[in-house]
Amino acid sequence: MQSKLRSRLIGVAAVTAATALAATGCGSGSSGSSAKSIKVVYWQNLDSSNKLQANYLASVVKQFTKANPGTKVTLVPVTASENDYYTKIQLMMRSPSTAPDLVYEDTALINSDIAGGYLKPLDAYTAKWADWSQYATAAKGAVTGASDNKVYGVPDNTDTRGIWYNKQLLKKAGISVPWQPKTWADVLAAARKVKAKLSGVTPLNLYTGTAGGEASSMQGFEMLLYGTPAGDKSLYDASQKKWVVGSQGFKDSLDFVHTVYSEKLGPSVSDALGANFGTTVGTELFPEGKLAIDIDGSWMPNNWNSSAAKPWKEWQSVIGTAAMPTQNGQAPGRTSMSGGWAWSVPAKAKNADLAWKFLSTSLETKANSAKWNTINSTIATRKDVATDKAYLAAVPTNKFFTELVADTHYRPGLPAYNQVSTAIQKAMESVTTGQASVDKAAATFDNDVSAAVGSGTTVKGTS
Repeated sequence: MQSKLRSRLIGVAAVTAATALAATGCGSGSSGSSAKSIKVVYWQNLDSSNKLQANYLASVVKQFTKANPGTKVTLVPVTASENDYYTKIQLMMRSPSTAPDLVYEDTALINSDIAGGYLKPLDAYTAKWADWSQYATAAKGAVTGASDNKVYGVPDNTDTRGIWYNKQLLKKAGISVPWQPKTWADVLAAARKVKAKLSGVTPLNLYTGTAGGEASSMQGFEMLLYGTPAGDKSLYDASQKKWVVGSQGFKDSLDFVHTVYSEKLGPSVSDALGANFGTTVGTELFPEGKLAIDIDGSWMPNNWNSSAAKPWKEWQSVIGTAAMPTQNGQAPGRTSMSGGWAWSVPAKAKNADLAWKFLSTSLETKANSAKWNTINSTIATRKDVATDKAYLAAVPTNKFFTELVADTHYRPGLPAYNQVSTAIQKAMESVTTGQASVDKAAATFDNDVSAAVGSGTTVKGTS
């Protein structure tokens, strides 16, 4: 991701990142320079009560330092919204004085950071690491540079997305459960029934707007767009190496968003456009019986398990799951989106060798990967973990969401994706608020994408 991206965030991010670095010692030229000392940066979202990753990483550090006396691993959480986190880690990686030794990367942005010169190729390490053969091909592809075919990270997890619904509320609204909609129209019809019969209940949550970042792009929009007839060619046509503009599928997806909010089937616009609304959905609306249907990710049980801030034991009997249908029920009948995160070594890391040792011998072993995928309710990237009976049984929904991998889609792993994603979020927000019609919002998206990637690298959609 180039520094010009998300420029509206740079000023605030720079100050915040500098403060964080000073507090952790990352800004010191001498700190972290020891051959036995590394700093590990990861994302702590705005829900400060969620300590799943912090606690897990602390346990791994304890294992590693016990096995390697004299070593020191400093964990550096960056508390921020998802968009701000991307900007902040870039600021850190620009300079040797602030670059961590290991950084948590959204796989969709790895190619942006490769283009910016922020990441170190790891091929020399993976070539000698027996466990690398256990990683799924698709997961490896997500951390491979599009320009040089080199490896720039070790996949930590992946995910899929589907529909979560409150079985009790749907029953009260006269909808039979288990519920599996076959088309978009079925989803809207169910939401309308809930609205008509259950006051005080939000029928359908669909993430939207710029504050939601990738939650808006992936759960909110691409779950629709990739379910249109164009499928994998709905946003980027890899065969032509061009971004798709002017498609009917894009307009249809925007129209779905417009319908949800114009008919008041979704949350209030002010709530929907909040930066931390996802936390509200998982920790308040679902447990309190105030939300009927939610298009969301496989990680939702994180909000309810025994280590959550507000455990909700009853969720297994109250909440059901369904696959997101394609637009008109066309084959394969369902759709999903997958992303995931990886661990990368910054190009300006002081101690890349020790960072790799920590990563390969502790952080990403089969046992620890299985533990992390289980407690974080994420989908395994290691083949030996994905077939592990304990992992599949650990969370009741693991099997369902793992099966969605067969019909999932991945965001274009290209540097320009970040700008395209922002353009999606802007288009969504404009139809959510009613500031623009579907046609106008789609036209603005086309112009934004053409300006970002160049008109020579766009193609008009066929559907």
